This record gives sequence, C-alpha cells and structure tokens, in this order.
Amino acid sequence: MSTAVPVDMSHLAPPLVALVGNPNCGKTALFNLLTGSRQKVANYAGVTVERKEGVLRTRSGRRLAVLDLPGTYSLVPHSPDEQVTCDVLSGRLQGERRPDMIIAVVDATHLPRQLRLVLGLIRMGLPVVVALNMTDLARARGFEVDAAKLSRELGVPVVSTVAVKARGAEALLAELEQGVAKDVALRIPAQAVAAAAGDPREDHRRVREILTALGLDALQAHTFTMRADQLLLNPVLGPVVLVALLFLIFQAVFAWAEAPMGWIEAATGAVGDLVGGLLPEGLLRSLLVDGIVAGLGGVLVFLPQIVILFFFILLLEESGYLPRAAFLLDRLMGGVGLSGRSFIPLLSSFACAIPGIMATRTIQNPRDRWVTIMIAPLMTCSARLPVYALLIGAFIPAREVAGGLELQGLVLFALYIAGIVSAIAIAWLVKHFGARDRTQTLMMELPDYHWPSMRNIAIGLWQRVMIFLRRVGGIILALTVLLWFLATFPAPPEGAAGPAIEYSFAGMLGSFMLPLFEPLGFNWQIAISLVPGMAAREVAVSALGTVYALSATGDDTAEALAPLIAASWGLPTALSLLAWFVFAPQCLSTLATVRRETGGWRAPLLMAGYLFGLAWLASFATFRIASSCCS
Repeated sequence: MSTAVPVDMSHLAPPLVALVGNPNCGKTALFNLLTGSRQKVANYAGVTVERKEGVLRTRSGRRLAVLDLPGTYSLVPHSPDEQVTCDVLSGRLQGERRPDMIIAVVDATHLPRQLRLVLGLIRMGLPVVVALNMTDLARARGFEVDAAKLSRELGVPVVSTVAVKARGAEALLAELEQGVAKDVALRIPAQAVAAAAGDPREDHRRVREILTALGLDALQAHTFTMRADQLLLNPVLGPVVLVALLFLIFQAVFAWAEAPMGWIEAATGAVGDLVGGLLPEGLLRSLLVDGIVAGLGGVLVFLPQIVILFFFILLLEESGYLPRAAFLLDRLMGGVGLSGRSFIPLLSSFACAIPGIMATRTIQNPRDRWVTIMIAPLMTCSARLPVYALLIGAFIPAREVAGGLELQGLVLFALYIAGIVSAIAIAWLVKHFGARDRTQTLMMELPDYHWPSMRNIAIGLWQRVMIFLRRVGGIILALTVLLWFLATFPAPPEGAAGPAIEYSFAGMLGSFMLPLFEPLGFNWQIAISLVPGMAAREVAVSALGTVYALSATGDDTAEALAPLIAASWGLPTALSLLAWFVFAPQCLSTLATVRRETGGWRAPLLMAGYLFGLAWLASFATFRIASSCCS
C-alpha cells in the first residue's frame, strides 16, 4: 500500500483538479461556474478530442488548474472522448500530467447510474471529492440526498452544488481550500489503476446498498419527463414535432441572420472605403482592400448564421431534448448504416461542415464516425447561399406556383433536399458495398428535461465562435491573399484589350481548366471563379464580379451580376452551376479539418475526389438534360 508523500508545490505548476462525470450531469456548468472566463480550449496532444482547462482562485489566493474532462459512463472506454478521460486519469496520455485531485460530479436526481462511476474513480487512488450537483432539482422532486451520510458510505468528502446558480459551489470551494492548504499530491503507482474498472456486478450491489442506506432505493422517475416523453418520443407524433422544430430553427437561422449579416457587409465596405481613401492607388491598397479586408469580411459575414444555429443546438442540448432527437432518428439512420448519434454532427453541418465534422468525436463506432465525416459536407452549408441566391435570382422567375408557394423558394428547398438525399444514398452504398461491420445498438442517456442556463449557452457560443475564427478565419484569409496575388500578377502587357485577370496566373489557370469544364456548359469566367471557391464557396460570387470587371462588392456585386450573367449565360449553364455547388469539392479549411480529425491525408483526398466526381457528373447530366429540354 503506497503512502502519501508531501510535495512542495509552490515553485511548480498549480495543482491540477479534474472534473469527471457522466454526460448531462452538469459537469461543464460547474466548470464554467468555477473558472468563469479564465478558460482556454485546445486539443489534447496527438488526439482530436477537445481539451478545456480553466483557472480557479481560492479565497486565500491560491491558483488551481481545473480540467473539464469529456463525459464518460465508466472507466472502460467505448469512444475517443471516454478513452481520453481514462488515459488522463491514469497518467497514460502523452504530454498530459496526471491530475492531483478528482471532482466527481454527480447528478443528485440520477444517483443509481452515477455512483458506479464514482466507485471506479475512488479505486484509481487519487483524492476524490464528490460534487452532489442539481440538489435543488432533487428537493423540488420531493427527496433529499444526505451528503454527510453519502460521504460516510463512500469514504470521501461529499458536498452539495447547484452549478446553475452564482453561489452554487460555495461548499465545494471550501473543500478545495482545505485540500490545497494541505499541499499534498498523491502519486499512486500505475498498477493501482488496473483495478479501477472493478466488477460490474459488485459495483451494482454496492450502489444498491448505498441507496438503501440513504433511503433512496425506491426513487421514481421524474413525472414531468415521463409525461413529456409520452408525446415527444411517440413513434408518430415525435417525428412530427422534431420536423416542425427543425423547420422553425432553419427559418430563424436565415431570417434572424439577415440584419447582422448586412451590418457586417456594411462594416466591411466602410473599412474598405476608409483604407482605400487613406492609400493611393497601387498594390498595397489592392492587397489591403481586396485581399485582407475582403477576406476577413468573407469569413465574418456568415458568422451570424453559425451563431444562431449553435444557439439552438445548445438550447436543445441544455434542455435535454437533443439526445431524444438522436433517439427518434436512430431507426431511420440505421437503415442507411449509421446511428442516431450522427444526427447532431449532420445538423451542425448546415451552418458549416467544420463544426459538424468536429462534433463526430462523440460517435463510438469508428466506421460510423468516418462515414459521418465523409457525408457531412453534403449538408447545404451557409457558404453556398450567396451562390444559390445569385443564380436563382438571375434565372428562376419570381412567381407563385400551386398552393401559393414561391417558385424560387421551391428551387432553394430542392437544392437542400438534393444534398440530404445524396448523403443518405452514399451512406447506404457504404453500408452495402463497403467493409462489413456489425450494427451497434444505440445506447445513450435520456436526461430529465430542465430549464436551460443562459450563462452556459453564452459561454458555449463564445467558445465556438473563437474556435471557428481561429481555425477557419486564418486559413481563408491566407488563401484569399494568395488568390489576390494570383489574380493580380503578372500585369497585362501593353495594349492588352481584355480584362487584366485574363493575363494573370488565375486567368492562365482558368484557361487551363476550361477543357475539363466546357462539357458542363461553363465558360472561362466560371472556371476562374471556381479557383477562389476552393478557399470558400461564397468567394465565387466576388470572383465572378472581378472577372466581369465589376468594382462593386457585397450585395451590389450580386445586383450587378444578376442581369449580366442572365444575358451572357443560358439557363442550362445556370442549372449546371447550381448542381455543381450541391456537390462542390470542399473548401480547403474543411479538408484541413478532416485531415486533423482523421490523422492523415487518406480521408481528405478521398473526400475531395468523390465530391469532385459527383459534382462533375451532376453538372454534366443537368446541363445535357436542360439543353435538350430548352432546345
């Protein structure tokens, strides 16, 4: 039996406290309460799972590093998230020090399944403090958990917390103050970790003994949750409610984002005018205005849609509904070889494929995760909307059809459906013709419904915004500047009659690409616009404006382009280009994310190849069919 060895921590890094608990136990809410804005989000070294660490200052001024570990149901990992939690706690994760203390966060309203994890954590040999969370909800449901008695049963300190209240962690802070004052860090040999998982039958028996001692062995399920689930999980009414909810969310994403997107476009234009007015005509002015300012604006303009979509996703997650949506869709997705867990990443991909691909980390089955990553880009992300709006406005007449529905709206809806149907078809093909893998039954916790914490939603939104800007903005900005260079140099020769871009590197590339795209009905101007479209699809609109020698930007570009392309292109060409962007090869930032998530180049290269093939075939078929119908 090892003994505790006092260690002077004053000259070392602050003691590391790890928050561990089941999903939906309020662990992240407690992390936000303890650390506030003093947080940083990154990836663990060598893996793609997110790492959230914050700083907590005790009343005496001591600093504690607080690590929010991914949620886990046991110490026998079944997903990448759970594997990271187990590796960090056992000290096996390279580049990550083992925690000095564990805060086991327990949902007081669901003690039976939560205590089994606590027993395993205690066996790991690290100091453990149990944070008995959601005690206010337990009292509201008519029962009280005796923290002192539970502490005696477990043999570790137990304190009550309410993570959604400003002073809901006072008892926990006092307990941490005492632990830090001792300046003791236990270093347990690695072989002690081997017994952490324990015997499930023995753990189950011990949990029943503890609940009996607390007088909680006859706990009933939450009645409101049971009544709500009778409607929301009904085989008929449940999917209807889900579809209506998703319809309202997507309506809000586009309706609410219109004004802030206009503000960002106006601000970008104003900054561009200001910078342009301060500098004389020349390369520096072009670089700053057309490259950097326009590049940043092209990234930021779609941020409102992403924020609104993530707001609703966090709202559904906080309320407890999101796991139920995955449960409802499990049978449908199981028919194409996926599980309900793929629903959340695919939903996120409607804003941007990058956060959707990152969200696949919670999928346990490696094959399901890989397939979900590969089909996520087929969801119609917000970057396609400027291209769709331009082409639909120029070529599809604004008139009502049967039932008072707008023809332009129906075309846009059809483009969304085309992406969804294509994703389902590809998943089905992989299931039937790819590597065989046994179907895994969806096992997930359905938490009780509860009122969302606006504070937690605000922190979650801020974190996602910063991640998006860091991981996407830098790549797109760099590529935009590169493409500005390609479209600017070399300068046209003396006496050149055509647009300057024809003589640039981008023009040369467009001419080189033309034989590949001519069968699709594309001209050299469209071929050139597809080059910056590799950086970000929405850049294709401004690229067309540059090709057609237009100086306007933003909405003005679209307004000026619409009649111009309507006069110079035929309807088959426009429909062909719409089909292209349904399947268009992913922007480079998405491919970079796929490489990071899969750990190699095989998946991003395969993704780029199959999307290019689908886009080419769909455009070719569309152009030929439309040409024959219009002739």
